[in-house]
Amino acid sequence: MADLIVRVQDLTKKFENTVAVDNISLEIGSGEIVGLLGPNGAGKTTLIHMLLGILLPSQGSIQIFGLDLASHREEILAHANFSSAYVMMPMSLSPWQNLNVFAKLYNIPHSGEKIEWALKKMEIWDLKDRATRGLSSGQISRLNLAKAILNDPELLLLDEPTASMDPDIADKTRRILKEIQKEHRMTILYTSHNMAEVETMAERVFFLNKGKIVAEGSPKELQNKFNQGTLEEVFLKIART
Repeated sequence: MADLIVRVQDLTKKFENTVAVDNISLEIGSGEIVGLLGPNGAGKTTLIHMLLGILLPSQGSIQIFGLDLASHREEILAHANFSSAYVMMPMSLSPWQNLNVFAKLYNIPHSGEKIEWALKKMEIWDLKDRATRGLSSGQISRLNLAKAILNDPELLLLDEPTASMDPDIADKTRRILKEIQKEHRMTILYTSHNMAEVETMAERVFFLNKGKIVAEGSPKELQNKFNQGTLEEVFLKIART
């Protein structure tokens, strides 16, 4: 695969007697949008946390940008970012203040301009001075995404980023993400329980079940392989098998 961004080999994560991720190997190329799907407890979030270095693998290896994550984590994460609908920012700070903290952590030059760009891109510029505790869950999700694009990441990990958004805002957010991804040739790994969203976003999909990759391919390839009309029907067939 040209311009390999992520390479995972024989990756396993055990918690006492539970195997959350079971001997996974996968590769993601530059500029790809890849969906990571599976039922609750399949190992998706555990895998993302290992890609961020939050959790250490029980065995196996992770390379990002051609570097070993275990020994180059700080260097790698300077060029990556993460967003989840379930991550909270300090509630007493305003969106501007929250992003200013992250801008300093990432040593972003001209940080004021970059914060303004990110807030406007996610259409929450008008909320910049409001306490974050006063935002709706969907607005907080967009603030998290503004944080995630602040450092122009080469690799963006998204864990159900639109889960708290209404259909209109979710659609706008998907369009914004695809626009940014195209402009910056960003690589995105994307988890969601919204199968229509994944069909819209992802060029390729990995299905996890019980910690293992059980299917891989484009949404259309998987529909054909499992003789189903939609990705949601594929999901149900895999989850119930």
